[in-house]
Amino acid sequence: MSGLNAGLHAHLQTGVTTTCRAWALERKDGTVLGFTDHDGPLFFDGIKFRADTGLSALAIQQTTGLSVDNTEALGALSDASIREDDIEAGRYDGAEIHAWLVNWQDVAQRHLQFRGTIGELRRSGGAFEAELRGLTEALNRPLGRVYQKPCSAVLGDGGCRFDMETPGYAIELAAVEIGGRRVFQFEAFGGFDSGWFQHGRLIVQDGAAKGLSGVIKRDGMINAQRVVELWHPLRANVRAGDALRLEAGCDKRSETCRLKFQNFANYQGFPDIPGDDWSISDPSKAGKLNGGSRR
Repeated sequence: MSGLNAGLHAHLQTGVTTTCRAWALERKDGTVLGFTDHDGPLFFDGIKFRADTGLSALAIQQTTGLSVDNTEALGALSDASIREDDIEAGRYDGAEIHAWLVNWQDVAQRHLQFRGTIGELRRSGGAFEAELRGLTEALNRPLGRVYQKPCSAVLGDGGCRFDMETPGYAIELAAVEIGGRRVFQFEAFGGFDSGWFQHGRLIVQDGAAKGLSGVIKRDGMINAQRVVELWHPLRANVRAGDALRLEAGCDKRSETCRLKFQNFANYQGFPDIPGDDWSISDPSKAGKLNGGSRR
């Protein structure tokens, strides 16, 4: 173990050890949970590591190359720790994991064995099994610019740079009727044209589904009510009266960026790139073979 804590190293050399493992899990919403396979709670780094969660882990597979370090964690579902409805809602997707080997008699003697994220998470029979993926997992993701006519940025991200708090591009209100976690009906409201929120986001502000969001498929008026439909149902229950936020949508076209958002300076597409017809056209059909324009 490189960088092993000196105190822990000396403790391990004695041959009679009092070590256990501890895990800290941080969800994307900022919630931090601590677990340990010791028979009592531990405290360090401002985190309480609970012993009554029934969490255990398999051996960590580590290499010196670029292969992905991985392991698995097993545990019981309970209201006090990891709940099934939170897993269903996707609150643990991509959560960050730290795993230590700890001397439970002196928690200052510890070694960080693993750091990564939760991958596949399976549950059945009141228990769950989580795949833990190391930091080198990120090297498997393709990166780079894509040369295409539509914009490659996500509205409001670092490439787009549009401020989603700009007045006129979002509204917060409650739905009066909800169908299948997917269709939301609102009392008619002004200030936003029909279709203004299409391709945008619906974000739940409170209730059981707080923090979840969905991409808007349709936005329009039906029977004097504003109706918003998502592409996919939200992964937790939403009740009529829960606060929702609707954000304007972008269809990635240069005209939309320029006219709807006045943000063409940050457009990340290539609207003038030739299409397939131009690329495969036979130059002999142009009549003039002098290298000039085909028009």
